[in-house]
Amino acid sequence: MSLDKDISKLEENLRVVFKDKRILHQALVHRSYLNEHPQFELGHNERLEFLGDAVLELVVTEYLYLKYDNPEGELTNWRASLVNAKMLSDVSAGLGVNEYLYLSKGEASDANSKARQYILANAFEAIVGAMYLDQGWDVSKEFIHRVILSRLSHILEHKLYMDPKSRFQEEAQERIGKTPRYEVLSESGPDHAKEFVVGVFVNGDKIAEGRGTSKQEAQVDAAQNALDTKGW
Repeated sequence: MSLDKDISKLEENLRVVFKDKRILHQALVHRSYLNEHPQFELGHNERLEFLGDAVLELVVTEYLYLKYDNPEGELTNWRASLVNAKMLSDVSAGLGVNEYLYLSKGEASDANSKARQYILANAFEAIVGAMYLDQGWDVSKEFIHRVILSRLSHILEHKLYMDPKSRFQEEAQERIGKTPRYEVLSESGPDHAKEFVVGVFVNGDKIAEGRGTSKQEAQVDAAQNALDTKGW
């Protein structure tokens, strides 16, 4: 099978023109695609993802180290908020990567799943790896500064480096002097596939509900929904 995707629009979105177009194509190949197309001329993107993860982490770490004199623990939390799967998948989607992924039919039809979020995040790292090999350190660094580190001020302003439960508790205590309480509202499903529904209450009022495969996951989801509901 030949490389039939026109990636020029993606290069435009990235603002980087690759010398070797094949390496950008490879960054977009999910393992599932090769299961259905074993004769495809490129491999999957996991080795590029491995490289890109290291480049991304070093660029972000260097920036935080040079710009801020905060303790290591705080910088670690800030870095995690910049390079986690949700952030990378959001950036990846914003760059239009979804349209260019090589996916199996099953994966391609599952556009809004958690799995797609991870595929997009991994593809972003693979693109960074491909960019580093094709264009070098300076171009990769400029790209990461532009699409990732530009989001840091928003993260710091809204305390997005804190987990939702901590953020909601801090906001509730600061704004109304009360500590949130979590309560399991229901649980369903067999032991190996439970789903919990948890409510978060402040001063006796239910603010929001959350769902998850564990009580902790449902609490985190409820806290995030409560932050959204309150506009905090």
